[in-house]
Amino acid sequence: MGAHLLLKVALFGAMWGVGNVSYGLTMRHLGISLGVGVAIGVTLVIGTLVPPLMHGQGAMLFTTRSGLLTMAGVLVALIGVAVVSYAGHQKELQLGAKVREFNVKLGLLLAVMCGIFSSGMAFAIDAAKPMETVALHLGVNPLYARLPSYAIIMGGGAIVNLAYCFIRLAALKRLSVRADLSQPRPTLVRNALLAATGGIMWYLQFFFYAWGQANIPQRLDYINWMLHMSIYVLCAGLVGLALGEWKGVGSRPLRLLWAGVLIIIAATTLVGLGTAS
Repeated sequence: MGAHLLLKVALFGAMWGVGNVSYGLTMRHLGISLGVGVAIGVTLVIGTLVPPLMHGQGAMLFTTRSGLLTMAGVLVALIGVAVVSYAGHQKELQLGAKVREFNVKLGLLLAVMCGIFSSGMAFAIDAAKPMETVALHLGVNPLYARLPSYAIIMGGGAIVNLAYCFIRLAALKRLSVRADLSQPRPTLVRNALLAATGGIMWYLQFFFYAWGQANIPQRLDYINWMLHMSIYVLCAGLVGLALGEWKGVGSRPLRLLWAGVLIIIAATTLVGLGTAS
């Protein structure tokens, strides 16, 4: 494991960082529901299918029972993501939510760009397998063997995100102690704690991602990305319900939401059958 591998993993992490930046811009110009639907749909397909194709496993996807079930799961998952996203869009329309800088062409371009670049995380995790092998050789528990590579992957992504944020702040002339730290001390502490909590919770998704991948046959570990992205959308819908975001919405968007949730559950079941075959 040399500098070449570390650089490759970091660059894929930086690619994922570009996806993060374009994710925020997508929401600005397309809205949350449509933006998430397009972006997650693209990254689900690319992040799931490109790694096995790069490893010469393309034929396996179409000639084996596990591969066909995985492909069926990806297709069904895409349908589920589309249905949940459309339900969210209908909810926004009924509640009168508006996107101030709505721009379909720019929003769709950014959403596709986001989906492509966000797949960098899947590519980085795949490229970092030699690091996992070294960790296992050193006696690290298989559940945690993938975690050391995250420092390199997320370091690459952090550089892109920090650079973009500070450049934007500087351009807006808001990067000053007076502008950013003039809030009352309780507000600053509260915001700092919320930011830290959000960051920890966000990181935990990949912590459990590593746990999941440790329990999936190595020849099928690419399906972890599809499961991750699908359940990302599923949980977003369920959390929105729990927090009352759908209060006052008509029955049709709610029926669509539950239909999308059930479709995503069906997709994960298909993939589960594939891993067992």
